[in-house]
Amino acid sequence: MSTISLRLPESLHKKAKEISFKDGISINQFVTSALAEKISVFFAEHYLEERAAKGQRKLFLKALKR
Repeated sequence: MSTISLRLPESLHKKAKEISFKDGISINQFVTSALAEKISVFFAEHYLEERAAKGQRKLFLKALKR
């Protein structure tokens, strides 16, 4: 596991602290989870863009008609 030093605006730190407390997890777990979520969205978006580039609108519309 790695350690990073992170500077956050006070307001963002306060909100992360509040949410993690309400969720019953540490702020480290909250930040780790949020980062993992953001990374997965990034990769999903690029995967879908690549798949869409390979697609053909004509074939898509044909499949929808079925």
